[in-house]
Amino acid sequence: MSATALERLAAVIREDGGLLAGALLAEPDGSGGCGLGALAAAGPRAAGRADELELVVEAVHEGYLLHYGASRLFDTRDADLALLAGDRLYALGLARLAALGDLEAVAELADVISLCAQAHAQDDPALAEAVWEAGAAAIGWGAGHELAAAKAAARGGQDGAPERLRAAVRRLTGHLAPGRQGTAS
Repeated sequence: MSATALERLAAVIREDGGLLAGALLAEPDGSGGCGLGALAAAGPRAAGRADELELVVEAVHEGYLLHYGASRLFDTRDADLALLAGDRLYALGLARLAALGDLEAVAELADVISLCAQAHAQDDPALAEAVWEAGAAAIGWGAGHELAAAKAAARGGQDGAPERLRAAVRRLTGHLAPGRQGTAS
């Protein structure tokens, strides 16, 4: 049985050592797994590097969860360490994408981070979820005009932006989107 993306991410963190390795949970909590890494890895842009793209998306998503939600990998009782771990995971994911030479995917994840910060500033978790789905789909399939327009609508604060993002993702991926409605991840 192969290791999950979260288990592989935990192994990378353990190998790096230090404070973050010491804060890892004994077992990753994959119970709330949302499949965003798998969504990215399923797309044609992931050919030949699906495992790495899945790991990268899960790393950046875990960084996001450390900033805004419940970590699947870390004991977060120390809020300062949780913030540091979140920043480190953002950097780890973006650096690994840059090493692959996938600047389009780097831009997509940077956009996800920015749009999610905006969504949380507006107290709109549904938008943040839809942004994550859109980002994972764009990494795997490429953004396309419809998804880019939906992201622009989200950036502009237009009503119905989460639904527009999800509809664009469904069309782009052939209905593979996780379709998580109303969760706080």
